[in-house]
Amino acid sequence: MGGALRKSREILLRCYHDQAFVFADVTVCYVDRGAPGNESCAPGERIYALDSQYMEIGEGPEASPVPYHRITRILYRNKVLWERGMKKAKAQE
Repeated sequence: MGGALRKSREILLRCYHDQAFVFADVTVCYVDRGAPGNESCAPGERIYALDSQYMEIGEGPEASPVPYHRITRILYRNKVLWERGMKKAKAQE
């Protein structure tokens, strides 16, 4: 286990399904070309779907798919749960 990389989708699914987490308290930051610093962040309450290849932010005509490979970090109550390149052992500390 130690040393293996965890995937952003795994972390999001755990936060969504595990009753120890409140998904609304999750924040996902991702590459968003054209945004300030080329990054945007979305709170859990704006994430409406966790599909196999992407998460969907917003709903209806405002919906925007974000591929998981664009996620740069996942926070829970402002603490980093996952960051691109972070090792699994460090993420569990």
